[in-house]
Amino acid sequence: MLEEPELEPVLQRVLTVARELTGARYAALGVLDARRTELERFLTVGIDEDARLEIGDLPRGHGVLGELIREPKPLRLVDVGAHVRSYGFPIGHPPMSTFLGVPLVVRGEAWGNLYLTEKQGDEEFTDEDEQAAVMLADWASIAIGNARRLEEVSRRRDELERTVTAMRATAEISRVLAGETDLEVVLGLIAKRGRALVGARALVIELAVADRLQIAAVAGEVDPALVGRELSTDGTVAGQVLRTREPQRLADELNRARFQESGLGALGLTARAGLFVPLGFRAETPGVLAVFDPLEGAEFTADDERLLTSFATSAASAVVTARSVTTEQLRARELATEQERRRWARELHDETLQGLGALRLGLSAARRTDEAARWRTAVDDAVLQLDTEIANLRGIISDVRPAALDELGVAAALESLVDRMRSRGLDVRLTVDLDYEAARSDTRHPEDLETVIYRIVQESLNNVLKHAGSDVAVVDVVEAEGNIAVRVTDEGRGFDTASQATGFGLVGIRERAGLLGGTAEIASAPGQGTTVTARLPVRRRDADQPRRAPDPAADTAAATRSAASSNRT
Repeated sequence: MLEEPELEPVLQRVLTVARELTGARYAALGVLDARRTELERFLTVGIDEDARLEIGDLPRGHGVLGELIREPKPLRLVDVGAHVRSYGFPIGHPPMSTFLGVPLVVRGEAWGNLYLTEKQGDEEFTDEDEQAAVMLADWASIAIGNARRLEEVSRRRDELERTVTAMRATAEISRVLAGETDLEVVLGLIAKRGRALVGARALVIELAVADRLQIAAVAGEVDPALVGRELSTDGTVAGQVLRTREPQRLADELNRARFQESGLGALGLTARAGLFVPLGFRAETPGVLAVFDPLEGAEFTADDERLLTSFATSAASAVVTARSVTTEQLRARELATEQERRRWARELHDETLQGLGALRLGLSAARRTDEAARWRTAVDDAVLQLDTEIANLRGIISDVRPAALDELGVAAALESLVDRMRSRGLDVRLTVDLDYEAARSDTRHPEDLETVIYRIVQESLNNVLKHAGSDVAVVDVVEAEGNIAVRVTDEGRGFDTASQATGFGLVGIRERAGLLGGTAEIASAPGQGTTVTARLPVRRRDADQPRRAPDPAADTAAATRSAASSNRT
């Protein structure tokens, strides 16, 4: 009994053993409420279900039972009905006369009481019975305390697992932000990760289009044919979330009516429970994320709402970035995104990694304590997971905005990118011949030009990994005759450019080059590989920004970051 990890079996075992030890016909255990003035729960042994239903409401702790609450010490009576505080028994209650009650004290506080009645053989409870009951109560208190501690450890472990799951899902969305501009891919990932995060039967993403809401992605048990259908923002739960930027639930009767009459319910989606959260990014709310019917439990919990809201914030930034399609919007977005990526890289390095490192130290210290074995196991697992997440975050920092691009230039940044690609199984052969890096010029190219060079190579190599089916790629970045030629070639499966010219991020490559007055061409055919060629006009930074002298310390730091990034799992 002392090692039982769950509380309910402990209480049932206490009642059974108490009857055996004392010869009582009936045994009951009352659990006190938080104020310790009344009984919150009342468990019985010896009374069948029919008799219990006939008795009606269970005792709250009045009469003789209340005497043990007021004076938590053993109480033995020959006739419980003769006690001055006796209330009598309700109709249908079996007759009881002899009585023995002892308190249950857990960690120095009154927790409940053990009641025994009707000593078999019409005998009275003896001193030996009272001593046995007191001893049993002492053992039971220890067992109850152990079970409560284990339940608390289990609760903390579950919270830790939920936190790690949320970190993993948010990190995945951050990776999308690092280079993916295909809105369909972004939405598909958000839908799958969001549904798994809260364990929902179905998930629907609705995006704002003019004054309407359009179903943009679904996951789980929902008809894929709903994608593309439009709904009004008036009179719908999603429309209300869009206006207020506050989560909403279907538990509210008004919301349930809106759902059935003019929302997703009107399109045939059925749900017993639902949670709608805004996709909010800064001042923009591009849409609403809705989940339906938790796989465990009747309603989504407050923890589910908090996790999904946090996830939706990260998801919204990906949606906003991917939906920027016009030239002017893309120009402004690229500038803002690069600035934001630099800030994220700095904050992730200075704040998140430091915090995760501190958490690891704390959990490692907890592992050395005398906590229960299950807690130690949970801590061990958490330390291993956090080690992985720390490595992943280092990779995100490099993907979002490689430090080498700012500190050392585009050649060093491309070397770091190639190292990470090699760690993912792609053999990249890189040649960089730029005037500044070759000391033929005293000034670097402007920041926007260096960024576009890097992003074109990054996007092209990502395409090779995802689509080409080739394990080798050749990258040439050459400056000559006032232009920079960026060429990425693979010998993969290729594709028909006439039918897929808008896919695989190729539109983004063309737009990046076009924003700087350059051009981009994609040459491919089925079975003949693919070559992406961009030509960008050369520009220089202001003349008063001299060529930076080599910095061995910075070079070492960049190499260290590159090595850390290449170790991502």
